[in-house]
Amino acid sequence: MNPLLILRISKSLLLARWKQTLVAAIGVTFSITMFIALLSFMAGLNELLDGLMLNRTAHVRLYNEIKPNPLQPVNASSGFMHSYNFIRSVKSGSNRLEVYNSGAIIQALKKDRRVSGLAPKITAPVFFNDGAVDITGVITGVDEQAEGKLFHFNEYVVGGNPSDLENVSGSIILGSGLAAKLMAGLGDVVHVTTVNGTHFPLRVVGFYQSGILELDKVQSYASIATTQKILGKPVDYITEIQVKLYDMNQAPAVAREYARLFATDAEDIQTANAQFETGSFVRTLISYAVGITLLIVAGFGIYNILNMMIYEKMDSIAILKATGFSGSDVNLIFMVIALGIGIFGGALGLLFGFLLSLAIDQIPFVTASLPAVKTYPIDYNPVFYFIGSSFSIFTTWLAGWAPARKAGRIDPVVIIRGK
Repeated sequence: MNPLLILRISKSLLLARWKQTLVAAIGVTFSITMFIALLSFMAGLNELLDGLMLNRTAHVRLYNEIKPNPLQPVNASSGFMHSYNFIRSVKSGSNRLEVYNSGAIIQALKKDRRVSGLAPKITAPVFFNDGAVDITGVITGVDEQAEGKLFHFNEYVVGGNPSDLENVSGSIILGSGLAAKLMAGLGDVVHVTTVNGTHFPLRVVGFYQSGILELDKVQSYASIATTQKILGKPVDYITEIQVKLYDMNQAPAVAREYARLFATDAEDIQTANAQFETGSFVRTLISYAVGITLLIVAGFGIYNILNMMIYEKMDSIAILKATGFSGSDVNLIFMVIALGIGIFGGALGLLFGFLLSLAIDQIPFVTASLPAVKTYPIDYNPVFYFIGSSFSIFTTWLAGWAPARKAGRIDPVVIIRGK
């Protein structure tokens, strides 16, 4: 049969009951709109939540952990080598926190083509002196440029200039919660005491707000050189080397390799943040489940409307078959009707979904815990629109398949005889 004729007949049947057609199209449009908006918002939220930790976490972290030596003298003794030895109150060895031969390790990492960047770090537990009260805190010695490039450090400095860590001698950036405890402002001098009893004055040049309140109450940052002076350590003293890879999925294997090669402890990002990946997966799964459910509900609406249309158009179907249209032609007509509703409703749904996402993206979202976020997060991933359009066509095709088959099997003689 002539395809143009099939399209004209399908159009006539659609417009004959345009209100029912409009209801079906609105159902598809609403489903696709909510599918796109929901998935875009949830994906943006996942990126935001993961960014709170994952973007500021090294893919591989090299460090030395103080821990008891598993090789005890009694186990090396020939008399007890083949026995089960029980040792109580095993103490940690004389291991130091610093990474041995850090300069050579850094040079070797810079030559590794898998490494996109690295940042040395020093962790120094201290006491902040507030009159007669000592407040427990941590000073992290960092390379400001490397931290800003690899871990978005500058985005979370809410007061002052991050580069002052390197430009101003004896400077410090306080966590916002810690600054509130000390009632310290820009330019003020705070005094710290190390665990060895050494006192050191530091000038406040900025405030850091990570979004994790408990962390901001104890955390502060200084340059690596300043932190080494506070601890009285040489210029090669480093307690941790943070490594960023081009491919984060290689982190577990690379961590094991570095641990053997450099004789240090190594932790990969998957091990350190497994709970965040699980949370992102569950939230994404829920979003897809809700969106697909909306599309299935819209499909049932189209199924019911096409069924009603068949009962109402029995005479028209009988006339079509009596004038030479085959069952497959009638089947095709109703499939074109179903797909027409799906394509039209789906196209509008994609447009309205994008517009709704834009509207959500403009809603102010200001919170003290997330200083870098100004509006609700939205991810405009083209994959969401491809999935939405595919599901709209597939769902409407599936909804129209059974009614179209029923229309193709109608016997015109039975219908005409009944009339």
